[in-house]
Order: sequence, then C-alpha cells, then structure tokens
Amino acid sequence: MSDARRSAHCWIYKSLKKEEMYLYVSEEDYEQLVPEALLRAMGRLEKVMEIDLHPDRPLARVDVNQVIAHLRDHGYFLQMPPKLIPELNDTSDGF
Repeated sequence: MSDARRSAHCWIYKSLKKEEMYLYVSEEDYEQLVPEALLRAMGRLEKVMEIDLHPDRPLARVDVNQVIAHLRDHGYFLQMPPKLIPELNDTSDGF
C-alpha cells in the first residue's frame, strides 16, 4: 500500500461541552461529514490542530491506523474521553 494511502490529512477539534472528547475530520468544512446528532451532542467545537497522520507516528490515546481508516471510510473519527479507573477514585480507605 502506498504511503499516501496509509496516511491522512485531518483537522482535530475538541468539544467545549464534553471534556477530552475530540473529533478528527478529513475536511476542514466538516458539517456535511458528521451526523447532526453527534455535532449537537458535542456542542461548540474548537479547532486544536491540523495534522498529517502516519502509521509510524502514534497518537497518545487512540490507534493511528484506526483513525486513518475511519477518516477514509466515514470522513470523521470520534475520540471519546478516557474511562476513569474506579480504584483510583475510591476514597473509602481514608486517602
């Protein structure tokens, strides 16, 4: 597979309503790509960056190959907030 096929140019937006929720889109004018219900649920979005994704440059919280595939197939990828580990939030032992 060619490098152009394995990479993807995208824009990343963060939700100002839902903390740590990010939307990767294959076009800067993304409103036609993303379902209206999802855009409503995310609330106002703020552009974080424009980036070229490559399989050899991993992302912090999601598999870069999964993001590239979703961008190619759907035009967008939704990165959900990380799940909290219940044990870290347990204060029953006095900490």
